[in-house]
Amino acid sequence: MARGTRLPLAVRLPIPVRLPIVVWILTRTLLLLWVFKVFTFPGPDVTTDVSVIYRSWYDVLKLGTYPLADVTWQYPPAAALAIASPAVLPFLEYAAAFFVLAFLADALVFRLLLRAGNRAGASLRGAWVWVAGVPLLGPTSYARYDLMVTAVAVAALLAGARRPRLMGALAGFGALLKVWPVLLLVGTVRGLPTRRAWTAAVVTGLAVTLVCCAAMPGALAFLTFQRDRGTEVESLGGLVFQVARHFGWQGQVLLNYGSVEFVGPYVSLVSGAALGLTALAFCWLLLWRLRAREWAADTPGDAAFTAVLLFTTTSRVISPQYLLWLVALAAVCLVLRTSRMVVPALLVLAATAVTLLEFPLWFAHVVAGDAAGVLLLVVRNGLLVAASLLACARLWRRTVRGEGQEVAAVSSAAGADIRASAR
Repeated sequence: MARGTRLPLAVRLPIPVRLPIVVWILTRTLLLLWVFKVFTFPGPDVTTDVSVIYRSWYDVLKLGTYPLADVTWQYPPAAALAIASPAVLPFLEYAAAFFVLAFLADALVFRLLLRAGNRAGASLRGAWVWVAGVPLLGPTSYARYDLMVTAVAVAALLAGARRPRLMGALAGFGALLKVWPVLLLVGTVRGLPTRRAWTAAVVTGLAVTLVCCAAMPGALAFLTFQRDRGTEVESLGGLVFQVARHFGWQGQVLLNYGSVEFVGPYVSLVSGAALGLTALAFCWLLLWRLRAREWAADTPGDAAFTAVLLFTTTSRVISPQYLLWLVALAAVCLVLRTSRMVVPALLVLAATAVTLLEFPLWFAHVVAGDAAGVLLLVVRNGLLVAASLLACARLWRRTVRGEGQEVAAVSSAAGADIRASAR
């Protein structure tokens, strides 16, 4: 070979790096074939959220207002940017442009995880979790805007240790896309990094909110619409009524506020209990934050993963796309070899696979509440509960009780490489 000749990238990359790239390409090709309907995925058409609901919101946004007349608009003001994003590809029809952008967001997350995991002392486990987790959810992954939010969150976490202000700004912006990224700030290192990250998040959040409010009326209408949500059939609280209706509960399953919810006696009580569980989870996180003594390089990611697990599991609405958040944060955790979240991450992957069975494949069974539907929800939600409890226990033991101090030096060295990868 002549001097100076450059090998193709695929040849230069080592086999351990090439393999996840090949699998990612194959699985994402399949996802694109499904959402573009070259192949038909069994069950209800999950792409109608994009082609019908998102498109209708987009048409309203073009008129210079938020969808004030549509109670299904339950998202923070910056979500309008995600819904309007297909406008950057005007040569494509709306749904097609959306799927392409979802694919690019997926590629960005994979690139960030691959780059971080390829550093000395790190691991490609995180990239593999992402490679496997997204297709486990089926075409729903590309038919919701959650992939775009997830890309912002992953970039924030990987940037956090070295650039806390950038992390805070991304988390603040992400929170105005879909609220949950604000939980990424739970595990920031005490002292100056926390002050910088939290200040940047507040400043970014306020600035984006003011811009959205000034740009169009109705930026904060989502607060009312979200408040009126009930208990969705897929949620942990929904299991109460899935069982109760076999024992004479006089209620209904209806399409309500944009999702399939239970309507009838005691629903408000169970919804309130779910909010109470979420409040208890936040109290536990606050207690953990106050009691934690050991802060290793893996602590911010592990804490963020635990916080979002708690938020998701106790939610009144556990929509299928919520699993994307958990898969992404599990992947970030596993980039570091010292993370204690391996088993919770595997439980999340298992829950994601069961979610595909629950929606869209056997969603009719879930709505009907028959034995198959109830069993699916018991397994899926049981896996999420187990992952949440195990993540809490491991985070507490590592940071409060000081277990695992012997790996702190290794963790810090690996964390330095991970932080460099986010630059």
